[in-house]
Amino acid sequence: MSDSHQYQFQEIEAKWQQKWAANKLYNVSNNVEKPKYYVLDMFPYPSGAGLHVGHPLGYIASDIVARYKRLSGYNVLHPMGYDAFGLPAEQYAIQTGQHPAVTTEANVKRFREQLDKIGFSFDWDRQVKTCDPAYYKWTQWIFGLFFEHWYDKTQQKARPISDLVSHFEKHGSADLNAHHNAKETFSAATWNALNEADRERLLNHYRLAFIDETTVNWCAELGTVLANEEVVNGVSERGGYPVVRKKMKQWSLRITAYADRLLEGLNRIDWSDSIKEIQRNWIGRSEGAEIDFQIQNHNQVVRVFTTRPDTLFGATYMVLAPETSYLLDICTPEQRDEVSKYAEIAKKRSEIERMADTQKTGVFTGAYAINPFTNEPIPVWTSDYVLAGYGTGAIMAVPAHDERDFEFAQKFDLPIVPVIKPNDSEITTPLKEALSSKDGVCFNSDFLNGLTVKEAINRAISEVETRNIGTRKVNYKLREAGFGRQRYWGEPFPIVYKKHYSNAFK
Repeated sequence: MSDSHQYQFQEIEAKWQQKWAANKLYNVSNNVEKPKYYVLDMFPYPSGAGLHVGHPLGYIASDIVARYKRLSGYNVLHPMGYDAFGLPAEQYAIQTGQHPAVTTEANVKRFREQLDKIGFSFDWDRQVKTCDPAYYKWTQWIFGLFFEHWYDKTQQKARPISDLVSHFEKHGSADLNAHHNAKETFSAATWNALNEADRERLLNHYRLAFIDETTVNWCAELGTVLANEEVVNGVSERGGYPVVRKKMKQWSLRITAYADRLLEGLNRIDWSDSIKEIQRNWIGRSEGAEIDFQIQNHNQVVRVFTTRPDTLFGATYMVLAPETSYLLDICTPEQRDEVSKYAEIAKKRSEIERMADTQKTGVFTGAYAINPFTNEPIPVWTSDYVLAGYGTGAIMAVPAHDERDFEFAQKFDLPIVPVIKPNDSEITTPLKEALSSKDGVCFNSDFLNGLTVKEAINRAISEVETRNIGTRKVNYKLREAGFGRQRYWGEPFPIVYKKHYSNAFK
């Protein structure tokens, strides 16, 4: 075929793309007469390499939807933007001596050229860049609202911090149904006598945006906290530098205050049942009890959260997360070095790796805790299958009725004592697998004998509260949303620190 008969796509596409841009063909007005439809893509991170194949793979599919809906009479909002803050730009700046703003802007231009050549139907007048002060001034404004509010569980909504301060001035912490993580109660007189820094320390436990000490992935070489997906086999995805799990202070949002509202809202949105179930599992609401275990010959008390207090008579050992602050304190001298080495190795593994690992590992601390129902000493171990960020970072292990505990007990030859007999079946010992069903009747359980699981759970919680060794508790897998993944090229927090606040958040 001669050149004159070939499809001259470069010239033809360039011509029409110029006309589309000149006529603002894909710009959308706030037309309220048409039904609205919103097509939102995940914004790309503008790196120097340009688009990768995954970008157009997703964008083409959503662009087809946008075009179809537009031709079907909808007023379609189909914007594009750039997730422009991030560690790669910062590292590139350190290596080359160029400011991240300069390299990011150059990368944005490169991305725009490529996106235009593909011919997507974006409304570019609505473009956003997260590193643009005109954009992040609004996210800072939102952060300020979080900082100046607390969550009232009675009214099921956020209220101004000024309302909370007024309550403290008149009543202290009494008669307050707030979502918080404060461990202390106080009177109005105590509050009114506090200095400004101490008041801020208390308010930090109630604010929706607050400073929290959380376990994070810390990379000393990069000087920053990394997300789980940025850690591969104990090193940073970018650079391959060592990463350890450690506790650090960072800003968090108290999203757990909204857990029940998020669950209830799933009943009122038009999503598929499978997606709703994923969301419910992510929120992970569970009812149970927090129970105290006293370490033998030590003043340390270990608090655990369990959804199965009915199995307390079958708790034959305990497991602490390797990040536990007092782990080495309770170790016997003979076990301290081995526990310390194990904890250091565990800190280099991400939570994703630890949860996915089917091979159970652990080390005996040499310490024993007292089972509060049997009054018998049970060994205390540390293992990375227990995560510091979920529950209390410690578990009472009931190997007869939990698969993970069963595998661990088998590997380390720990006692397995069944205390729930499944309905219509007999138990043969030794057990070949964990009896994880929640249906059955209690035995080997003193005052719980003969009760069904449901009856025994309530009876056990009542006994725990009567003995003052714990309390009824609702727990969630949902965790507070953490910030602080960039050292420099990241969204600045709109908070000014006064010098005399240096000790306010210890």
